[in-house]
This record gives sequence, C-alpha cells and structure tokens, in this order.
Amino acid sequence: MSRDPLEELLETLRCLPGVGARTSQRMAMHLLERDRQGGRRLADALATAMRDIRRCQRCRNFTADELCRVCSNPQRSDNIVCVVESPADVLAIEAATGFQGRYFVLLGRLSPLDGIGPEELGLDLLERRLGNEPIEELIIATNTTVEGEATAYYLQEMAKRHGVGISRLAQGVPLGGELEHTDRSTLAHAFASRLPLRD
Repeated sequence: MSRDPLEELLETLRCLPGVGARTSQRMAMHLLERDRQGGRRLADALATAMRDIRRCQRCRNFTADELCRVCSNPQRSDNIVCVVESPADVLAIEAATGFQGRYFVLLGRLSPLDGIGPEELGLDLLERRLGNEPIEELIIATNTTVEGEATAYYLQEMAKRHGVGISRLAQGVPLGGELEHTDRSTLAHAFASRLPLRD
C-alpha cells in the first residue's frame, strides 16, 4: 500500500531545522489551501538545487558552476582570503561588509570527537592555495566556539608555515556566537576591526 501523500509531505517538511510537527502542518496546509503554485515553484527549486548545486572547486562555497561567483570575479583581490565555516557566513559577510577578497569555506570546524579532521574541511586544498597563490593575508572568521577556536589555531599555524599574514575578526562577535546569527552592523564592525594574530 502506497504512503499517504499528505503524511509524506508533513514528515518531509520536518527535515528542516526548527520545524516540528505543528510547523510542518501549518506549512503544508498553507501550500495546499492557499498557494499551490508557490508549492510547485518550491518543489521545482528544491529539485533543481539538490541536483545542480555543488561545491566550488576553489573555495568550497555552494555553486551550480565549476567556480562560484566570487572565485570567477576578476575584480576581487587574490591577495586576501577569508576563511569561514559555512556558506551562510559568506552571505552574512557579503551583505554586511565591502569585502573584496576571496573566501575559503570549511563546511564545518575541527571536531575530533565527531570525526571531523583537516581532511573533512578541505584544508589540503587551502594549503595548496597558500603555497600557489599570491595570498598576503588570511582572515580567520571561524565562530568563537571551542571547536571554532581550535580550527582558528590550526589555520594560524598553517598560514605561518607559508609566511602569510593572519588576522581574526574582533570586537562585537559574541563569545560562543555564530556569524550567520550576528546582525549586519555588528558583523561589519567586527570585520573592519579585525586584529593581526601574534605568537
């Protein structure tokens, strides 16, 4: 016997973060009762995104192309790279600052207890970039969690091996906070006030 489509929809919506049984029911009912066209557009957009979006070959950000928009933009500086934990952090920095450098997206942070080491974060690719590209400054923009700080230390040591200058976001990003949840003015101030890291 085939599964009831409504039950399948309700269960599928619960895969989204923060969406429980009541929220998924409210979303499903809205789409079915008031916005079937919007539901079809949502389904098409999800199907296309799940099929076509992958990681940028240079920075690991999400893209439908071989290189993302930032990496393929010749107007951006190759001398400065900002390392972030997630594509959401790239969006936050782009919206809040006038940053014109490049990015590297870790898609996580070092967490040996969870089996996340340097390989899972693509740090071999970043090391190659530090050795082969004219990078003068590495901005470390990991979150100020325990894992984020451990990741920042690892990145600092890597940059030092290649003689690349290092800075860290400062002033305003709360301890234990995450960039994607930081308001634009705070993030812009923290970005502008980044400090060089010293031994």
